[in-house]
Amino acid sequence: MHAPAKAATLSGHANPAHLMSSTRKAPADGGGIVYSTGIGERCPNCLRPVRECVCKKGTPGKTTSDGVVRVSRETAGRKGKGVTVIAGLGLPPEQLAALATELKKKCGSGGAVEDGRIEIQGDHRDKLVQELTQRGFKAKRAGG
Repeated sequence: MHAPAKAATLSGHANPAHLMSSTRKAPADGGGIVYSTGIGERCPNCLRPVRECVCKKGTPGKTTSDGVVRVSRETAGRKGKGVTVIAGLGLPPEQLAALATELKKKCGSGGAVEDGRIEIQGDHRDKLVQELTQRGFKAKRAGG
């Protein structure tokens, strides 16, 4: 008599279990949040939702410096491309985004708001210091 033939897979292995991805069990607490739109804005200091911020560094969106808006140029992490960074404005996120939009239009350039700072593509330091001073901010050029 013949021995029973083992079922072979395409790879020639009798048991394809090692080819299947391992089944991961969810942690008992339900696991961490992968992505959620329900949390909203996070504090850049403690990374908690703004309404639950417990920072000793101050309230998010408020300036913790001397009240001077600093306009500088950065190239780090941008493959040599420079951006003008405006820091120390101390505005709420909505007003910061609106100001960023107006300043980007004034410079004719793109940019973003990140971590309570406005970043505008290119070197527009002189133009931005002048514009911020006209708007009532105590602004100065920082860096080189």
